[in-house]
Order: sequence, then C-alpha cells, then structure tokens
Amino acid sequence: MDNFRYCTPTRYVFGRGAEMEAGTQLLANGMDSVLMVYGGGSAERSGLLARVREKLHEAGIRFEELGGIEPNPTDGPVRRGIEMMRRGGLHALLAVGGGSAIDTAKAIALGVPYEGDFWDFFAGRATPQKALPVGVVLTIPAAGSEGSGNCVITLEEGLHKISLRTDEVLRPRFALLNPELTMTLPPCQTAAGIADMMAHIMERYFTPTPDCEVTDRLAEGLLKAIIEEATKAMSRPDDYEARANIMWAGTLAHNGICGTGRREDWTSHAMEHEISAVYGVAHGAGLAVVFPAWMTFMAMRSPGKIAQFGRRVFDVNDPDDTSAALEGIGRLKAFYTSIGLPVSFAALGVEHPDIDLLVAKLHENKGEEIGGYLRLRADDTREIYTLADF
Repeated sequence: MDNFRYCTPTRYVFGRGAEMEAGTQLLANGMDSVLMVYGGGSAERSGLLARVREKLHEAGIRFEELGGIEPNPTDGPVRRGIEMMRRGGLHALLAVGGGSAIDTAKAIALGVPYEGDFWDFFAGRATPQKALPVGVVLTIPAAGSEGSGNCVITLEEGLHKISLRTDEVLRPRFALLNPELTMTLPPCQTAAGIADMMAHIMERYFTPTPDCEVTDRLAEGLLKAIIEEATKAMSRPDDYEARANIMWAGTLAHNGICGTGRREDWTSHAMEHEISAVYGVAHGAGLAVVFPAWMTFMAMRSPGKIAQFGRRVFDVNDPDDTSAALEGIGRLKAFYTSIGLPVSFAALGVEHPDIDLLVAKLHENKGEEIGGYLRLRADDTREIYTLADF
C-alpha cells in the first residue's frame, strides 16, 4: 500500500429538497456574486432553475446565467463564461446539472484569475494553483465531478478531449444532491451514468499496487451495490431509495476514496475520450464498450486483479485466474446489456471505427506510453480498440 494524502473538502447536502439550500450554501461560502452554468432545457422545464433562481434572489445573490452546455463540453462556452465573469465582476460559479455543466464551471473558475489561455492547464503548459469557488446542484449521477478535483473539456480545434486532474483546487465547495431530480432521466442516460461511475471505481481498482485490501473492499462493495440498485432504478424509475443509492455511489466513485493507497490506471477513460471526441457518443456508453475490451486484453497478460474482480463482484467460482477473469468480463458485459448499454462499437452506433485515427490521437494527447495497471504503447491500444469492435 502506497503512502497517500486524502482531503475532500466538499460539503454534501443530500436528500429531498436539497436544491432549496442553494442560496444559503452560497452565502455560507462567501459566494455572493455568481455565474450560474447549466445545460439543456430539462432543468428549465422541470422548474428546477426557477426554484434555484428564487433562492438566489431571496439570499440577495447577484447572478448571471450561462445555459445551453452540451454533453462532452467544449472550450467555446468556457471562453464565453470567462468573459462574462470578468465583465460582470462575478466571483463564484454555481453549476446546475451533470458533469458537463460542472466541468464547464470548473474550467471557467480556473480561467478567470489566470492571465493566459485557460487551455494552458489542459495542455500541460501551466499548473493549477488557484480557482474561483464552485458550487453544484446535481441532476445527473454519473461523472462524479460534484466531489472531485477533475475536469474534462474538448478543444474544438483538432478535437482534443483532455482530462485535467487536481487534488483540491477544483473540488466544489458544496454539492446539493436531491435524488428526486434524477427520476425523470431517460433510461439511456441513467444507464450511461451507471457505466461511468462503475468505470471511475474500476480505473482505481485495477492497480499493480498490492495489499490494498481495505480500499479493494470499498471498491467492490460500491460496485456490487451499484449493480443491485441499478436494476431497481431501471425497472422502477421513481424508486427513491434506488435513486438515492445510485446518486451517492456516483459521488463516492469519484471523490478519490477508492484510489487511496495505490496507483491508478485510467487507460479506458483516455481511450474513450477519443471515441466521444471523434464520434460524439455518450461518455458512459463509450466506457461500456472500451472497459470490457481493456479487461480482456489484460486477462490474457496479467489476469490476477481481473480474476479477483470476477470472483468478488460477480461471484465467479473458478480457481483458474484467466478463466475467472474472462467469466467476470462476460458477466459484466451481460449486466451492461441488461440495462440497455452497448458493448461493441457496432452497438454504440459506430459501424466502422477509424482505429488508426483513435490510436494516433490517443498517443498524441497522452504520450507514447499510457496506463497504470500495465504500460501500453500504440500496438497495445490498437489491439484493445480492435477487441471493442466485436
């Protein structure tokens, strides 16, 4: 088990009506002038934005709005938000939505106090040192960005989708989580969110670091709970308890607790980022295709942890590591299929993926070698993309 430091300063307000604390939580954190960042029309149609606006007015908070944030967020809205905040003298952000709105708000929070181009942080030309404070009203349990210091943005010129990871700089000051807000999500969005949060756990679970039994058990317990609750939430969308468990699992999946004491991997995320950048697919759906392919590649080379996953998460009873690993992968794919997720490029709607392009962009963005479980070069990642094409 490696040495580690762990801090999660985000205050979580969880339960029915949590969004009604938007004004009080902003004031408690000294956030009295904000840019509210949100996505499409569902938050408006549902009345959520009206409720949040009312609470901001009641608290005397000055605010402007940046709406229309699309999935797989891009640099354009970030640049508009930076300009709006500088022009309006705003000093904080409130994201209302899922990962796209939150990540856009985080990127704006980095860019406003920085004299250069905010993309410098994503391109590795600058290191985040400070950011404006961000608060969250969560509507989609998936990305886990409400409790993490991470942020993913796509540079439209060249379609470079890059993840920026920080320890504390970009962690939201607070997150308001009302499971009732997730009951009207389309089934495909619920399922994609489930795949995303599972992937956040598995990227940390598949590690070369030995003897992390407590962290392993945390990860395995979360995965088993997600699988059990997902079936309930998909069959009964208004099941509050299932929605509550899924929502909290999504936060715990990505707030860093499942990575304590060990090296993480993140190859599957990097590979999926290229797919969603090029083909515009839902991130979680892309992960449901890539992750089993990555696991299959690993099962033939270093099956130990893949076999442990199969035995502990899916109750595989096979003494041979390679066989247990492959059986576990099969059961994972069967679970994904049962909740309507694709497990191949064709099922994702990408009939003839340009694997050479995906590989080239992956290593252009991430370097010649990537990964933590095993180090991978272009020939390896090409094989994984090929495995995902079946």
